[in-house]
Amino acid sequence: MRKPARYTALAAAGLLAVSSLTACANDAASSTANSGNNGGGGKGEDVKIMVGGLDKVIYLPAMLTQRLGYFSDEGLDVELLSEPAGVQAETALVSGQVQGAVGFYDHTLDLQTKGKRVESVVQFSRAPGEVEIISNKRADDITSPKDFKGRKLGITGLGSSTDFLTKYLAVKNGVDVSEFTPVAVGAGPTFISALQKGAIDGGMTTDPTVATIVEKNLGRVLLDMRTPKGSQDALGGPYPSSSLYMQTDWVNSHKETVQKLANAFVKTLKWMATHSASEIADTMPADYSQGNRTLYAGAIKSTMPMFTKDGVMPDDGPETVEKVLKAFNPNIKNTEVDLSKTYTTEFVDEAAKAAG
Repeated sequence: MRKPARYTALAAAGLLAVSSLTACANDAASSTANSGNNGGGGKGEDVKIMVGGLDKVIYLPAMLTQRLGYFSDEGLDVELLSEPAGVQAETALVSGQVQGAVGFYDHTLDLQTKGKRVESVVQFSRAPGEVEIISNKRADDITSPKDFKGRKLGITGLGSSTDFLTKYLAVKNGVDVSEFTPVAVGAGPTFISALQKGAIDGGMTTDPTVATIVEKNLGRVLLDMRTPKGSQDALGGPYPSSSLYMQTDWVNSHKETVQKLANAFVKTLKWMATHSASEIADTMPADYSQGNRTLYAGAIKSTMPMFTKDGVMPDDGPETVEKVLKAFNPNIKNTEVDLSKTYTTEFVDEAAKAAG
């Protein structure tokens, strides 16, 4: 009989004790000490997952799954690690430092053009969950992406999904990617500081950074892509973003382990669909609210519409992502991408059957 496995949690106070609501997302890659043993000495299968900002609400299912004990229930010993941007999570995955990455699905297309086979195995979302926010100092000058020309726009990192989406919005609205300056400022306090100091005129970020900026009256929302409607309006269709993606070779050689991960994440998505934002906030590490639980719960509520309930790739989602990337990415524009190799529903379909 398999004993439940111990599990690790990145929410160690020493890593997360920072002064801002969103500070965790800006820490360098960090791992955690083991958080104890749930099984009287039993040890499960080890899996390391890198998250592109562990306290970002768009990646909430990663920590929530651990907090709910669903990894342990599947006999897994999952270690969650964090990088401030999804592109860095991608790098950790392809270099073999981790077995999985929680980040945007669009990286799987970009990597295919570079000869890397990576696929989404659980799709957390059907919209980007991103917000283009403009400094109050520039609110009268930037009223749409048409006004991006000559501006300094914040992104989490060069080559990140925020970089991809910002470039698409610019090109779609007649601004060449060479006509504005993307500035890598991470998320949380570094993004907020850059906005306050005028190092950026605006930028793309997620909750809880958005909630903090609005609450402090430092900026206003220009484009809101936290809902399927927001994604449709800005991008022309559903935009599957946050996901668990893995190297295809590893998936094919570790199907039992991948199935257990899918089972755990699908259970979490179903749990999220039947619980309030307040209940979700209460389940997350206390550090994530940084003393303002109401603001944190509000940030979760604003982002909840983006999440799937079953981990399944939304219809036409891959095609929307390809269209967006082709608009500015020469690698994808000049390459035939096989979308069928960028995701699989094999494991989430099986998880749904197991759940009844």
